[in-house]
Amino acid sequence: MAKYVCTVCGYVYDEAAGCPESGVAAGTKWEDVPEDFVCPLCGVDKSMFQAE
Repeated sequence: MAKYVCTVCGYVYDEAAGCPESGVAAGTKWEDVPEDFVCPLCGVDKSMFQAE
């Protein structure tokens, strides 16, 4: 599973862990994360993440 990093604050979205606080289940691939997902730390949108 891949990891994606917020280019603004450094938060790491790990596909294996998901983002339960944002309603994204563990094992959710990045392309399946909803388009309205925002970084739980700084609030920027999904477009501001890049593959680690």
